[in-house]
Order: sequence, then C-alpha cells, then structure tokens
Amino acid sequence: MIFIMSDIPASSPETPPPERIQNYVFGVILILLLLVVCKLFAPFFTVLLWSTMFYVLLSPLHHRLIKRFDPKSLKGIVLKNIYSAAFAVGTVVIILIPLSFVSFQCIKQIIDLIRMVREVFYTKPDVLADLFRHVVELVRDISAGQIILTVDDIQWRILTLLSSSLQDMVHISSSLAWNVGSFFFSLVLIMFSLFFFYMDAPYLSHLVLHSIPIRKTYLSALVTKFMDITRNLFFGYIMVAFIQAIMGYIIFSIFHVKGALVFAVLTFICVFIPMIGGGLVWLPLGIIRIIGGDLWGGIIFLIVAGIFISTLDNFLRPLFLQNRIQLHPLIIFFAILGGVSAFGFNGLILGPMVVILFLTVLDLFLTEHKIQAD
Repeated sequence: MIFIMSDIPASSPETPPPERIQNYVFGVILILLLLVVCKLFAPFFTVLLWSTMFYVLLSPLHHRLIKRFDPKSLKGIVLKNIYSAAFAVGTVVIILIPLSFVSFQCIKQIIDLIRMVREVFYTKPDVLADLFRHVVELVRDISAGQIILTVDDIQWRILTLLSSSLQDMVHISSSLAWNVGSFFFSLVLIMFSLFFFYMDAPYLSHLVLHSIPIRKTYLSALVTKFMDITRNLFFGYIMVAFIQAIMGYIIFSIFHVKGALVFAVLTFICVFIPMIGGGLVWLPLGIIRIIGGDLWGGIIFLIVAGIFISTLDNFLRPLFLQNRIQLHPLIIFFAILGGVSAFGFNGLILGPMVVILFLTVLDLFLTEHKIQAD
C-alpha cells in the first residue's frame, strides 16, 4: 500500500503554533517570577511606601536645590551625594523621630488615664454615681424614655472596659519595647531608600515604568496622578488633621484636660469623619466638664474648641486642596476606613490612593474605547 505523505497535514488545525506556546510559557514564567519578587519585597512594603511618599513630598525642594549643579562634574556629583544624604537623614530626624516620641508618650498617657479613672472609681464612688445619674437622666430625656440605663450598668461596663484596656495597653507597651530594635532598623532602611531615591529616582522610575505594558501617555497620566494624589492627600487631609490636633493639644492643655496628648491624637483621627470631625472628641469633654459642675468653664471650653479646632477645617482644607481632588468627602472617609482595615496604618494613604487611581484608570479606559457617560 502506498501513502502519499503530501496529503497528510503536518499538524491538526487545533494545535497552537510554536510562537503561541512560547508566549504561554513566557507568560507563566513571568507571573511566577512576579509572585516571587512580590514575596521578596513584601516585608519591606511599609518602608518602601513611606519612603516613596516622603520622596514625593520633598523631591520638589531637592530638585530646586541641586538643579544649579552640573551633574557631570565632580563637584556636582559630590554635592548631589551630600544633599541626598542630608535630605534622607533630615526626613527621618524631622518627621519620624518626633512621631515615634509622640507615640510612646501617648501610650504612656493612656495607661496613666486608665489607672487614674480606676482609682477614682474606687476612691470617689459617690461623685461618679452623681455624674452617672445625670448621664442616665440626660439619655432618658433625649430618647424620650426609650433607652433605659442604670448607674450600676454604666459602672460595671466602664470597669470591665478599663480592666481589659489596661491589660491591652500594657501588652502593647511591652510589645513596642520588645520591637524597638526592629523599629530603628526600619528607620535605617527608610534613610537608605530615601538616599537612593534622591540620587537615582529618574533611573529607578524608568526601570519600573519601562516594564509595565501600558501606553506611555496613559502611564505618564497615572504617574502624574499618583504624585498629585500623594501631595494633595498629605496637605489636604493629613496636614489639616495634624494642625487641628496641635490646636486641640494646646486647648486641652490650657484647660488642664488630663491626657491632652491622647485626646489630641483622637482629634487627628476623628477629623477624617465627615460632618462631626473633631467635635467627636471636644464635645463630650465639654459636656463632662459641665455635668461635673464647671458650667462656665465647660461652655467656654466648647466655644474655644469649636472655633479653633473644628472651624479650621473649613478654611485650611480648601486652601490646601483648591479643588485638586474631585472626590466627595464621604468617599474619602470610607476609603480611609477601608484602607486602614485592609492595610493597617498604611491604609491612611493607600485607601484614598487606590480609589482615586481606580477612577483615573476607569476614565482612561472609557477614553480609550470612546465611551461617554450620560
């Protein structure tokens, strides 16, 4: 029997060509290597994130100082190294070290506050009973009798909360003390990262961006948006909250509020809540002062705190933002909450950044496919 070989196809029509198989293999290898790289850099994510944020904030000043130097001359190279080292060290010294000091002092004040309140519970039960009685009557009047509380219920719940909180704070303090070495090692890594960011940021950014398969115009738009988001989030939200917290600390100290630093930190956190803001902190403090018998002192405290803490938000935020972030404050609020829930403290920046970048990519996608919203 004779077979004519030319009539038999070399391969089945369903068989993919060798080029496609090669692309699949390269794709799988690329994904696996990407996962390994992410695994390698995961322990240093926080360091890289905050180093990038500090660089984005301070790079305009750094560029302004070194642009007059010749980058190819020996003097220019030496001065660039000196300025990069000075900015890297200065960033840690000016920003991170005071922040860490405030954190340790705040934990100490929280422990002192909890101990003080527990001592008052045991040494002056009659005074607290009168205070709780006023609270019970106030809650009953406001709720029209729908919410029924007793003094014993309030005392039991507060004592339970204080006991568990004190144990938690002691545990946190011991954990922080145990991890001091790790903390300072992170500071060293941040300085190290910032030095090379200041030295070789154009090369590093080109290396990363060149590997992303996106059209250059879109990639440039995303990078520009990332830089704007970082600066605007810092100055429009974090800096405003920081200024309000400082004003809160000054006012709390003037009115001799115990744990002034703790309530200032709470003010910083509550400022991100729409509508209520810092009033969630100073309003209860003023009411407690009034219920405690200091009527005029409580009224003056409420007026001063309302003017110099919460009212600042209405002036400072428009001044810093100037409509650069076209996003409703409620979305920013939930983005921050979701970011903190998903990424911890890093979510303070990552939450709003992810939401705004998502909207930017969506806008680029609609532009690419010529889709217009009604």
